[in-house]
Order: sequence, then C-alpha cells, then structure tokens
Amino acid sequence: MESSSYSTPRLDPSNFKSGPLSDIHPATRLRQMLARGHTIVAPGVYDGISARCVLGDGGFEAMYMSGAATTASRLGQPDVAIATLNDFVQTAEMICSLRPSMPVIADADTGFGGPAMIARTVKQYIRAGLAGLHIEDQVQSKRCGHLGGKQLVSREEFAMRIRAAVLARDEVVGSDFIIIARSDALQVHGFDEAIARLQLASSCGADVLFLEGVHNLDQVRTTVQTFSPKPILLNIVAGGVSPNFMVSQAKEIGVGICIFPIVGAVAAVHAIRNALEAVKETGSDESIVKGMGPKAFFEVMGLEGVTEFDEKVGGVAFKGV
Repeated sequence: MESSSYSTPRLDPSNFKSGPLSDIHPATRLRQMLARGHTIVAPGVYDGISARCVLGDGGFEAMYMSGAATTASRLGQPDVAIATLNDFVQTAEMICSLRPSMPVIADADTGFGGPAMIARTVKQYIRAGLAGLHIEDQVQSKRCGHLGGKQLVSREEFAMRIRAAVLARDEVVGSDFIIIARSDALQVHGFDEAIARLQLASSCGADVLFLEGVHNLDQVRTTVQTFSPKPILLNIVAGGVSPNFMVSQAKEIGVGICIFPIVGAVAAVHAIRNALEAVKETGSDESIVKGMGPKAFFEVMGLEGVTEFDEKVGGVAFKGV
C-alpha cells in the first residue's frame, strides 16, 4: 500500500450514481449525492439547538459537526486541541439521533493519536451514526486552521493517518463511511506542498480532499482540476484566512462539499449578547423572544413528535400539552 494507490472497489463512485437516495444509511446517501455531482452545502452544527434549526429549515442536504464550535459549545474553550474523542463522539451521537438519515460530516482533528487511536476514532464515529470525518496533518497540539503558527507532521505520518482511517473503515463490514483528508500545509509550506500531501492522501484511499485556508478561487479551481473526479471540500469561514467565497462560485468550479463551520455558533454569540443587553436596558425579554414562548421553543425541539409518539402507544402523560 505504500508504493501504490489503495482503493475499495465496492466504494467506487460508479456504484452510487443510480437508484433512490438512501433513507437508511447517511454515509450511503452522502456518497450517492457526491457521485451524482451535487455540491453539498453543510452548515456547521454543534449541539441540539443548532442541529434542530438546520433540520427545521429543510433547505440543506447535510450537516457539518464543527470541531471549533463543538469545543466552544461543549467546553467553553477555543479550538486548540482541548476537546477529546469522547467530547466529539457524545455530541455526534446526539446530533445524529435527531434525524438518522441526514448525513453529518464531523471534524476529527488529528484522529486523537496514533494509528490504533485513529482506527478507534473512525469506528466510534461510524457507531455514532456519522457519514464521514476529516483528519488533518497538524501536530497533536493542533489549532483552528484559521489561526497562525500551525505546525505539521511529516508527509509520511500524514499518510499513515489516512491509511489507518481507511483500513479501519474497511474493517466495518458494509460501511460506506467517507474519509476526508485535510492538509493545513498551504499556510506553512505553500500550495505545491499542500497539493503533494493531498495527492499522497488520495493514493492512500481518501475519498474527499480538503485544502484548508485557500487564498483565492484559482487555488480552489486548481485543486478541483488536479483531483477530479475525486470531490473537493471547501471550508467557508467569513473573517478567516480565506476570502468570503460564495456557494455559487464553488458550484461553478465543481466543488463537492461546502462547509460553514461556525456560522451558527457566531450567530448565537451575537444573538445572546444582544438579548442580554436588551434585558439590562429594558428589564424585560419581550423584545427578544419575538412571540416564541416555551411551547413554541419546544416545538422547534421536536415536541410534536414526542407527544404524538406517546399518544400512539397509549400514553396520556402529555395529553393537553
């Protein structure tokens, strides 16, 4: 495997180009959409409220469990290698349970350790109900890809991480789980080195390639052309090191997946701060809730489904709620 490309024939994209989209297996559904040329837009989620908002909107085909937003929401900490595998898995289990057919892609940082730990990460992510993950080439004390001072492991260690993830996936019988290889080399060593690392990851069996922190559309276009027909993931983060790309631009170029990692988390920070300021100024929360009382809030969280199920099985505990 070190000297030639690795692939799993069962997972060849040609096997996913026809037939109805799966309503049972989210990883299969994600592969089908990618094989059919969809540009999948996946907003960042990090807890039950953010996931319910995406699911209730109905306009998205997938979700992205952001490592930065999950670390912030779950721990109140910055994205600097503080969250653990357990933090990510527990959050993923909850998000995936809300609508099991919805593909959720999750950040897996560096895989949380060596090859054995990466294998454990992949298998726990699969059991949690996720459709895919991405693993990067930063050192274990990693940071958000849009912060400075990043340090990378060698090409060889990055390749080993991807091999471990791919082989671990293939040990799970019938799994269509997607392995995404992310390189942060652009800011550290330049574009050519980043492409070389992604080429190595592709030869190790990565299903999707993710070049972090791209500087312009030409770099995105070149990356898409270099790896076609293998899909490319584009990270869209306003205020980060990349320009503020538009989904329409990504579609025109042929990007496979667009993620918006912190769109919900940043919106929540602004909204909560504004709400608190309003309470301080007016002594009331009336202007903030905008008519959304407790019941309306719980309805966003799935109240109707809970009460209907209770009634269906003969329960009366929630009658009249």
